[in-house]
Amino acid sequence: MTVTEQGLIVPDSGEFDLPRYARPAPGNHPPLDFPGYKSTALRHPGQPLVLLPQRLTEVTGPLLGDDLITMTDADLTTQYGGEPQGQRIIVSGQVRDSGGRPVPDALIEIWQTNAAGRYRHAREHHPAPLDPNFGGTGRAITDSAGRYRFITIAPGSYPWGNHYNAWRPAHIHYSLFGRAFTQRLVTQMYFPGDPLLPYDPIYNSVPDPRARERMIAEFSMDDTQPEWALAYRFDIILRGPAQTPFEEPRP
Repeated sequence: MTVTEQGLIVPDSGEFDLPRYARPAPGNHPPLDFPGYKSTALRHPGQPLVLLPQRLTEVTGPLLGDDLITMTDADLTTQYGGEPQGQRIIVSGQVRDSGGRPVPDALIEIWQTNAAGRYRHAREHHPAPLDPNFGGTGRAITDSAGRYRFITIAPGSYPWGNHYNAWRPAHIHYSLFGRAFTQRLVTQMYFPGDPLLPYDPIYNSVPDPRARERMIAEFSMDDTQPEWALAYRFDIILRGPAQTPFEEPRP
């Protein structure tokens, strides 16, 4: 068999056989059951995972239309009638494959708390104020060079009851679809210098310290706009040795 730069395993036989993706290297993703993250004990699989065969759909989709995303989807500060509270920030970056090539037309969805550390969700119990002008969700599609850009508000930290005095570091959730449905990535982006990172079991559930660092955005003075918004850069690698860690490993 041959492994391509995109991480595809291509059979060497002359018979027709669909390519499939190589499994991720160990240590790059958190285990499904991590004792420090208590809820994984209740929701991790109790039996060995069953690997589903990859068919043509898994290696050729999704195909997204040009009119799926609007400019408002990527600007979380203009989705309601007024200005949201908090520090305006710009988060941008590039999505690349295992060979370092940009991935165009990748769908990126984000969700986060408001500046006070509260999600806009019916099951949210944190007694922090809701912001009527901030929903906390956004979408974007990468351009021909694999680049994306969001305008949002710096999220706040919040208590989450996992252990005594447990607080989540400020973070933004990411969901991405690359060139194929098997290239879906769900991860979290953290901010540099956050003092809560050493205490967070979700962040520290990633075994490889170098992989953990890939979940921390880089402050960008070059992209910061004077008197308007701070900027952070967060590049995402879909597969390969430098892959951005998943929240859960995929078979």
